[in-house]
Amino acid sequence: MRCRSVVLATAVALLGVGLAGCSEPTAPTGRPAPDTSPKSATPTPRVPAGKAPATSFAVGVRQLKLNRDGDRPLPVSLWYPAVGPAGGAAKRSVPAAAGRFPVVVFSHGLGARPEDYQVLLTRWAAAGFVVAAPRFPHTGRGGDGNPLDVLNQPADVSYVLSRVLALDATAGDPLRGRLDPDRVAATGHSAGGVTTIGLFTTGRDERLDAGIVFAGTALGVGTAFAGAAAPQLFVHGEADEVVSYAAGKAVFDAVPWPKAMLSLPKGDHGRALLGDGRTLRVVADTTVEFLRWTLYGDPTAKTRLPADATRGNIATLNDRL
Repeated sequence: MRCRSVVLATAVALLGVGLAGCSEPTAPTGRPAPDTSPKSATPTPRVPAGKAPATSFAVGVRQLKLNRDGDRPLPVSLWYPAVGPAGGAAKRSVPAAAGRFPVVVFSHGLGARPEDYQVLLTRWAAAGFVVAAPRFPHTGRGGDGNPLDVLNQPADVSYVLSRVLALDATAGDPLRGRLDPDRVAATGHSAGGVTTIGLFTTGRDERLDAGIVFAGTALGVGTAFAGAAAPQLFVHGEADEVVSYAAGKAVFDAVPWPKAMLSLPKGDHGRALLGDGRTLRVVADTTVEFLRWTLYGDPTAKTRLPADATRGNIATLNDRL
C-alpha cells in the first residue's frame, strides 16, 4: 500500500504540473489569508425541505457498463439502499429498499478505482443515497495514466448521471422508481476532486444541488463557479503532500455559495479515505450529515454537522453554510 501511495502521490503531482500548462493557476503558493467573508444568508438548500431516513439500510451493489461516444468506456459501480438487515458488507444485486433516494456521483483519484473507496461509499448508501462511481478510461487503475484526461471527466460524469437517472424510468430495472432526479450531488477525491470542481465551473451541470471535494485543486478547471447556488463541502488534510492545503483552501475561498471546509490537521492526501479508522468515521459522519441537509433538505442534519465534524479533535470546521 505504501508503494502504491507514493506512485499515486507522484502521479497527482504531475497532474498539477500538466494542468498548470493548460490554464492560469488559481492557487497561491503560500497559505491563503483566512476567509473573513460573512456567512451565507441562504438558510436551506435549494431542494424542498424534508427529512432524511432515521435508520440505516442494508447495502446492495451492482455494475453498469457504459461508454460515452463509443471510445470512453465508463464501467460504473452502483451502491444503493437495499432490503435486509443493516450492517455488513454490500451484497451483489439484492433488491433495492422501498423509497426514492437522492443520487451521489463519486469520482476517484488518479490511478485508483471506485472499489478503493467502498468503505466511505457504502456508508453513504446505508444512510439512504444511491452512489454511482465511474471508473475513468485513462486515469483509473489500468488506464494509460494520462493526467490531462481529467479535463474530459466532468463531461463523463454528466453522461453517467444521465444514464443512471434514466434507470428510474426503465422498465424492469431494479432501481425503477427508486431514484430522485431532483436531488443530486457530485463528489470526488484528488483528480476526482478536480473533476467535481469542474462540474460547478467550466462544465457546470445544473442538475447538481451540492458538491463534496476531497483534496482537490482548481488547476485546469478554474474557480468561476456558475449557475444556481449549490452548497459545497471541502475536506482537506493540512499535511497533504500532493495537493497543498493552501490550494484547496483557495478554491473554498472562491465559492460564492454556502460552504464549509473540514480541515484535518494531521491529514495527508487522503489515505484515511481508503480504510476504516477514526478519521474516516469523522469524515463519513460529517459528509453524511451534509448530504442529508443538501439532498433531503433536512434542517436537523445541518445542526448535527458541527458536532460530528469536531468529534475527537481530529478535524476543525470552517462553517459558512
